[in-house]
Amino acid sequence: MSDRPLKLLLIDQDPIFRLGLRVALEAIPNLEAIASVETDTSALQILAEIAQEDPNQVNLVVLEFGNGRSTTSQQLGLQFCRQLKALYPNLPILLLSSVQEQGLLLAAKSVGINGYCPKGTPLPELVIAMQEVADGGSYWFQDAEAIITPNSPLSTPHYPLYPKGAPPSLLPFYKLRNNFRLSGIADIDATLAAVTAQLQVPGLPVLDRAILAGQRRELLAARWLLNRLLVSSQERQEENIPIADQPPLTPALNSAIQQRQTVSPLLSPGTLQLALFASCVNKLQFPLRNVTDVPLEIDIFREDKKRELLYLILQKLAQQLDEVRASQIEINQLFEVKNTLICDLWQAAITDFFGKFSRIQINNQNIKIVNLLLQSAEIVQTDILNKIPLVCELYSYLLFQTELKIDNTSYPVVSAEAKSQALMILENLLIQLANGVVQPLLNSLADVEEIKQNFYGRQLISTREIERFRNDLSWKYRLRSYINEPKAVFESRYELFVIAPRGIANTSVYAPRNQELVKLSNIPLVVTLLLEFSDAIAPRLKSLLAFVGSGIVFILTQIVGRGLGLIGRGILQGIGSVSLVEKNLRRNSDRPK
Repeated sequence: MSDRPLKLLLIDQDPIFRLGLRVALEAIPNLEAIASVETDTSALQILAEIAQEDPNQVNLVVLEFGNGRSTTSQQLGLQFCRQLKALYPNLPILLLSSVQEQGLLLAAKSVGINGYCPKGTPLPELVIAMQEVADGGSYWFQDAEAIITPNSPLSTPHYPLYPKGAPPSLLPFYKLRNNFRLSGIADIDATLAAVTAQLQVPGLPVLDRAILAGQRRELLAARWLLNRLLVSSQERQEENIPIADQPPLTPALNSAIQQRQTVSPLLSPGTLQLALFASCVNKLQFPLRNVTDVPLEIDIFREDKKRELLYLILQKLAQQLDEVRASQIEINQLFEVKNTLICDLWQAAITDFFGKFSRIQINNQNIKIVNLLLQSAEIVQTDILNKIPLVCELYSYLLFQTELKIDNTSYPVVSAEAKSQALMILENLLIQLANGVVQPLLNSLADVEEIKQNFYGRQLISTREIERFRNDLSWKYRLRSYINEPKAVFESRYELFVIAPRGIANTSVYAPRNQELVKLSNIPLVVTLLLEFSDAIAPRLKSLLAFVGSGIVFILTQIVGRGLGLIGRGILQGIGSVSLVEKNLRRNSDRPK
């Protein structure tokens, strides 16, 4: 067993459990809980700070992925663990969970989890398990006396029902008491699940939310008291139960993935890359809906699939940067290899995202998905990859720590402004590469049911909506090629897609594009000429329209208006004179003759 200090990150949503375990571990030498987190936001913030201080500060993750009763929560937990191991294969994971089902533990083992202990495992045994997993081994709890090896079959783990050395005559009592405890906890868990579900309803009145939050606190306290009253002091020492089991919260997989994937920067050797990628991971927890008026290929994906794809591309980019550093490439060679680097990144993302050996059945043909999608490499390069801006600047900044020259300004390497600008370029790179991954899927497998079920959002799952979405993308390519891109070239700017708190937004930065402007021809050239003509005549046209408008106003008010006024006054005077004459005539007719 290694003597190196054990530094772990504890991820559990039960505050009582986290507090109890952390206090218990403080007394163990050479073991430190670097952080214990509940929410995705706090986890990301803490890990981002750790990443900038010491890349080796965490060597074990201890987590709980399900409440042991919700199948959905368990499946989400398994999916998260699979993603975590795919992204960070060298990071050990110990599952400390109330889950006991044999099938679920086998599934956990298959996705790469390195060890398992049930909640309630005696503290000495738990520490041994942590150290074993952190040292690169595995530890699978079976019962109080046995540990499962990786190749041995799993049997359902269980909690000890009675303290060691208990008299045989008291065994039925201990068993009955333990049954009462488990039954009570099960009832409390069911109520907690209902209260938690109500708390997650959007638009809940403040008073109702406060009442529900109070009920949840009371239920947590009741579970803690139940474990204290129905477990003896000896059993608490043996089973390490100073706290209650995990409350049955069901967080979204998106938040779970986000809060743990900040481990990637911890393993990155470059300081600039470390800080930049940590910030990017923080922003990837934001909503990923498209809030621009430009349709994006990834809009058809569910949000969890968008986030999974963006994280995967970020991981592949980190690996590629390490490979480029190892190859000792010169800075003046970046422009020559830029397209190759982007294409390799795109191919790696497609291969890992869909699975190298994944197949799909179409018209009695068993087709390899990756091979089919990679056949569109030339089209994707022309439409998307070769048009991603400022790639060389980003690579140069990360690999050679050069100043970042963006928006007609040169930013020092370590400045906050440089990091902010580089982050925008990185986000745009990730989004555009993700678009490139989705484009061949839409061209070849858009309406395949298996693809729709695994990747698409509900709003874009019908054949009609899919075809409408594809038509919108086709128009986007035409407008970009003939109008938007020539306009951007003429205006010396690049359009970037960035991740904002409200979703995927767009912005623009200045960049000299004179060489591209000279090469424009046909319709794009005509567009720039029309823009120039518009700019040339616009001030004069505005002046002329203002003069004509003033003349029209003068004619209407001073001439037409006055004329109408005089006519109206004459009519009124005429009406008055006629009335006066009629009155005089009536008087004369009434006089006696």
